[in-house]
Amino acid sequence: MDSEKSSEWRSDVLNRLQSKYGSLYRRDNVILSGTHTHSGPAGYFQYTVFVIASEGFSNQTFQHMVTGILKSIDIAHTNMKPGKIFINKGNVDGVQINRSPYSYLQNPQSERARYSSNTDKEMIVLKMVDLNGGDLGLISWFAIHPVSMNNSNHLVNSDNVGYASYLLEQEKNKGYLPGQGPFVAAFASSNLGDVSPNILGPRCINTGESCDNANSTCPIGGPSMCIAKGPGQDMFDSTQIIGRAMYQRAKELYASASQEVTGPLASAHQWVDMTDVTVWLNSTHAAKTCKPALGYSFAAGTIDGVGGLNFTQGKTEGDPFWDTIRDQILGKPSEEIKECQKPKPILLHTGELSKPHPWHPDIVDVQIITLGSLAITAIPGEFTTMSGRRLREAVQAEFASHGMRNMTVVISGLCNVYTHYITTYEEYQAQRYEAASTIYGPHTLSAYIQLFRNLAKAIATDMVANLSRGPEPPFFKQLIVPLIPNIVDRAPKGRTFGDVLQPAKPEYRVGEVAEVIFVGANPKNSVQNQTHQTFLTVEKYEATSTSWQIVCNDASWETRFYWHKGLLGLSNATVEWHIPDTAQPGIYRIRYFGHNRKQEILKPAVILSFEGTSPAFEVVTT
Repeated sequence: MDSEKSSEWRSDVLNRLQSKYGSLYRRDNVILSGTHTHSGPAGYFQYTVFVIASEGFSNQTFQHMVTGILKSIDIAHTNMKPGKIFINKGNVDGVQINRSPYSYLQNPQSERARYSSNTDKEMIVLKMVDLNGGDLGLISWFAIHPVSMNNSNHLVNSDNVGYASYLLEQEKNKGYLPGQGPFVAAFASSNLGDVSPNILGPRCINTGESCDNANSTCPIGGPSMCIAKGPGQDMFDSTQIIGRAMYQRAKELYASASQEVTGPLASAHQWVDMTDVTVWLNSTHAAKTCKPALGYSFAAGTIDGVGGLNFTQGKTEGDPFWDTIRDQILGKPSEEIKECQKPKPILLHTGELSKPHPWHPDIVDVQIITLGSLAITAIPGEFTTMSGRRLREAVQAEFASHGMRNMTVVISGLCNVYTHYITTYEEYQAQRYEAASTIYGPHTLSAYIQLFRNLAKAIATDMVANLSRGPEPPFFKQLIVPLIPNIVDRAPKGRTFGDVLQPAKPEYRVGEVAEVIFVGANPKNSVQNQTHQTFLTVEKYEATSTSWQIVCNDASWETRFYWHKGLLGLSNATVEWHIPDTAQPGIYRIRYFGHNRKQEILKPAVILSFEGTSPAFEVVTT
C-alpha cells in the first residue's frame, strides 16, 4: 500500500476478511503497512487533523482503498503454494542523509559511538520461492523517506520505493504491464523518521549556501528557503536514481540469499491507550505518556517539504500571535497537557479537541509477527534512526532472556494506524519537526519499548492467549464531507468526451515527448465505475497480427496523465509519453479512458464511460 495512514480501514478490512475466511486472517496476524508516499490520494483517514489536511473525508477513496487491499489479499490467498523463505542483509550506500542531525547529536555520545553513521544503511530482504525454487516475490525493509518527489508535485506516484518495486517487478514479470504479472516486490518502510533521500543536503534556494543548521533556516528568506535536493537534475530524475540504487541492492541480496527462515510462526497484537501509559524508567521512577499534541515545529515542515507559514524548526517557545489565534478558535490547551508535553510548545492540543470528532487517535495498535528467528515489529508511525535502534535492541534482548536467542528484529514502519513520529527522549528536547510531531510526549518511545517487550515476552513464553486485547478503537460516523462538490462534467459545444483537442505530432524520435490533449472529465468519476483498469494506454501497431498492442499504461514511469479543470464542468486531459530509448520504431497511438458525470433534472446522477483515441504517429530511432 502506498499510503501513510490507516486505522479504521484496518477494522473494516478485518471484518470483511472474517466474513469471507473465518478465523484465518485476524487482528494478530494481519499487518497493514504503508510503503509510504507523499504523492497519493488523500481523505480516507477518520481523525480530524487528517480530515482537515485533505479538505474532507472521501468515502469513495476510503471504500476504494479497502476494496483494493481485500482484492490483493484475495489474489494472494488464491495463489498460495508451499515454498521457502530466505533472508539476506546488506548495506545500501549513498542514498540517505539524516535530515535532523542536530537532534541526533542530542543522543548520548556513548550510544552514538556504537554506530558508524547517523542513519541505518542496512537493507533486509526476504526472498520467497516455490518448492522448485521458482521466484514468487520479495519483501525488503530499508529506512528512507519517499520524498524524492517534492511538494510541488501533483502527480500520483509511489516515489523512490515505488520505483524500486516497479523496476524489480518489470524485470521479473517479462512481457507484463506494470501492476500485472505474478512476481511481487514490496519495498517496505522502516525507521525512516529522520532519513531523507535528498542527499545533496539542505541549501538556501535563493543563495545556494548550506542551511544545515539547528533551525534549518536561511539568512535571507528564513526557513522557507531551506530545501534539500536529490542527486538528479529534477525530482523525477532523483526519484529514479535513488529508486534504482535500492532496486539494484535488493536484486543482489535476493540473488545471493541462502539463509533459510525456518521454525514456528507466531503473532501477538494489542490495542493500547497511548495517552495513558505508565512508563517505568527504572525500579523506582515512573513517567507517563500524554494526550496528543503537535508542537510549533510541526508547522515548519522539514528540509524535504517546508511549511507555508515560515515557522522554524527547533522551537521550544510558543508565539503569542499564533497562541492567541488558536485560543480564540479552538480554546486554550490545559495546564496538564502543557506540562506533560514539555519542552514542546503546543501549537495544536489535538488530544483535547473532539469536535466534530477526535483530532488524533488515542487507541493505537502494537503488534509483532515472528517467523522462526525473524521478528517483524509493526510500528504505528515513523521512528527516527536511534529510536529504531533502541527498540530493536530491547526486543531482541527480551526474546533472548526467554530463550529465543539471535532473533533478527525488523522495524516495519507506518503500520495499522498513523501517529506521526517517534523520537528518542533526548531528540525530543531539541523540538525539531520529528520531535514536535511525537504526539504522545517525551516518553513515547519508552512506552513503545515497554509495550513491544511485553509482546515479545508473550510470544517467547507462549502466553499470547493471556494478553489483554486492550480498548477497541472507535469508528466514527458522519465525517466531514469533502468541501469539493461533485459537479456535472461538460464537453465544449460540438465536441464529446474523449475528442482529441490537440493531436500528437506525426513523428517523434526516442527521447522526445509525445503529447495529446483530449476533452476530459473528472478522473474521480473513474473510482466508482471501474470499466477500465487504466486512464491511458500507449499502443503499437503490429502489422503481422494487424492489431494494436498495449506497450504502456498509467502505471508506466514513461507516461504522465494531467487533468486540467476549467470552468462550469469543462476540463481537458493531457497524456504525455516520454519515449524511452528502448522504444521500438513503428506506428503508435495514445488512448484515454474516462468517465463523465451526467445529471438530468430530478433524476439521480449517472456515471458514463467514454474513451478517446489519438491519430497514429510514428516513432523513429535517431
